[in-house]
Amino acid sequence: MNRFLIFAFLFFIGSVAGWFLELFYRHFHSKEHKWVNPGFCTGPYVPLYGFGLCLLYGISSVNLPIASPFWKKLTAFLLMAAAMTVIEYLAGILCVKVFKVRLWDYSNEWGNIQGIICPKFSLIWAAFGALYYFAVHPYILNTLDWLSRNLGFSFVIGLFFGVFIIDAAQSAQLMAKLKKFAEENDVIIRYEHLKTYIRGIQEKNAIRHRFLRPFYSGRPLNEHLREMAESFEKRIRK
Repeated sequence: MNRFLIFAFLFFIGSVAGWFLELFYRHFHSKEHKWVNPGFCTGPYVPLYGFGLCLLYGISSVNLPIASPFWKKLTAFLLMAAAMTVIEYLAGILCVKVFKVRLWDYSNEWGNIQGIICPKFSLIWAAFGALYYFAVHPYILNTLDWLSRNLGFSFVIGLFFGVFIIDAAQSAQLMAKLKKFAEENDVIIRYEHLKTYIRGIQEKNAIRHRFLRPFYSGRPLNEHLREMAESFEKRIRK
């Protein structure tokens, strides 16, 4: 089967599955227990998880030159945790340094690095790696075998990427607006905090919340940003 199609399929599955995971986690972990569209895209996908699943597949498919089955599996899990942590850090630092936006914040977690990664979530990534290795990877292989015999499904994957590219372009425009405000006011914008604030304004004014348009409130986005300017994270200049 074409390797590009394999990774395209894995990215599709990982992004969508990750979106549902984030959706439920944020709902039950937050104090408000409200359904909030996770991630910076509009649609039901979080690219970080798509890249992560591609990495997990790649690591699980490598035959590590270790004789002991126990140490072989343990090494694989540690590599998975390290790989996912690196992806998380690169995505987080890119958003903070380039777009001046913080998509998530681990500042209150022990041992965190710049509020982007921390030991707690690295362990969670290791647990997910183990879950993937034992419970998902065999089914992924079976699914890829099915795809090799039903290439018509590649149309679905192509449709997904078409929608995803358009969505990502629109989301990049939003990020550019946030970056402009952040640079003018010397702050880092907490993305999810902004979503929550706008939702509160919608509920206060009896405006129907639009799940797929969390930044829409009938008012210009810059008004909300100016109102929240004092609560944003101050940039540290070197």
